[in-house]
Amino acid sequence: MRYVIGLFIGILFISLSCTSTRSTDTAVIGKEKEAFSSKTKDTVRIANDSLEYEIIIIEPGFNFWLNSIARPRGYYSQNFLENRNRILVIEYNIRVNSPLRFDPNLYPWRIDYSPGIDYGYEVNYLLYNYFIFFQRRYNQRLSGFVPRV
Repeated sequence: MRYVIGLFIGILFISLSCTSTRSTDTAVIGKEKEAFSSKTKDTVRIANDSLEYEIIIIEPGFNFWLNSIARPRGYYSQNFLENRNRILVIEYNIRVNSPLRFDPNLYPWRIDYSPGIDYGYEVNYLLYNYFIFFQRRYNQRLSGFVPRV
């Protein structure tokens, strides 16, 4: 594999309390709490046909959140996802490289994401939704954009 996009987020011990932002839609809040409190290990792997790029996410509750709360595939354009992912990956990698400022348990691995490479819709969709899930679950803000569903 010439190029590998590796997002291998595994948090073995979660000792952070989960908080969510206020919302008027209580049904979404209930589903989100259920996703955040899920005890099962979710593993989501997406790879393109030639296996040059892949994304692996290991995070309790992410698969449930992706299938029940996240916007469906096709809702966002690929251009939108690529632009947001560029911004989010840069900030995420800054935090990976600053373990004294940011919790190294939340930011364990660097994400290799090059703006010049077309990773395809599915990889960009999955990465973007992981960032939304991550920000909401751990009450983080990776950009000036509010992480909304």
